[in-house]
Formats: sequence, structure tokens, C-alpha cells
Amino acid sequence: MARHKEFDRDKALHKAMEVFWSRGYEAASIQHLVRHMRINRQSLYDTFGDKHALYLQALDRYREVEGRKLFERLERPGSVKKSLQQVFESVIEEALGDRRRRGCFMGNAMSELAGRCKDTADKTCGNMAAAEGAFYRALLRGKKEGEFKGIRQPRAVARFLYCSLQGLVLMGKATQDRKTLEDVAKVTLSVL
Repeated sequence: MARHKEFDRDKALHKAMEVFWSRGYEAASIQHLVRHMRINRQSLYDTFGDKHALYLQALDRYREVEGRKLFERLERPGSVKKSLQQVFESVIEEALGDRRRRGCFMGNAMSELAGRCKDTADKTCGNMAAAEGAFYRALLRGKKEGEFKGIRQPRAVARFLYCSLQGLVLMGKATQDRKTLEDVAKVTLSVL
């Protein structure tokens, strides 16, 4: 008879995401994971597979939780320009409020593993495409509503916005200088 799981899978996965987000893949040991997830080693393997499989599931969890925030901000009714400003302002506030300076888990995964792990590259590229798509849809809506008359290549601008957003998050890991981060956001949004 199979033993009943004594933990919430989603909560445990969220805890694993936090470990990988804070420590990175290489520095996150199985011991760190089981301690933070509050499950035993065998339960980790039985439920999530090995460390790499758990990492990929944690990336999916991050996209589901954190990506949804971006999509919700960009899909709000009202001014698209204002929504875009709020996205960049929120990134600055999160960076300045994050004492651990974790940055973006997806961005961290891109820099740590995507260049040598196809599965990680696939996950991060999927996230990139989803975020780019959210920016693109917002720009099209803004064009339709007359906010962005000068944008001729909304797909290219969407890619630029995503790249700038990731760069801003990365800068926020290194500097806590609000003016520096606000300058980047201001110049980025000036393309609109």
C-alpha cells in the first residue's frame, strides 16, 4: 500500500523555488532543499525526481507565480503607458526592497545554466517568449487606443522592453542606488 504524502506538493515546490532562487542551482544542495522544503530526501526524489528535475519544476513555478504579476499589470484596463511605467517602477521597488538581492530567478537561470543545459534554456526561452508576448499585446492595445502612434515595430519594442527589464533587475542585484535604476527605466520608457 502506498504511503500517503504528509506535505503539500505546491508548498514544497514553492519552498524549493525559494532555495534555488536564493542560492542558484549549483549552490543548492539536496540538504538545503529538504531542510527548507520540510520533507525527507526520499519524498523529494519520489515526488519531484532528482535535483535537476526539481529545479526545472521550480522554474515553472516561478513563471506561474511571478510571471502572472507581469501579465496582470500589463492587461489592466486603462492607459498602457501608465501600466508599463508601473511595471518598471515595481521592479525598482522590488530590487530596492530585496535585502538578499536575489534578482529574477529566471534571469539567474539564464546566466547560470541556460548556456550549458538545454532544458534550462528551453524553460528560460519559453518565459522570455511569454513576457515578450505580454509586452507585445500591451503595445498593440496602446497603438489601437492611440497612445503609441510612433511605434512602427511593436514586436521589436516588446523585445527591447523585456531585455531592459531584465537588465534593470540585474542592476538591482548590484546597486541600491534608486537614481541609477530610475534613469534606466526613464530612458527605456522614452522609446514609447
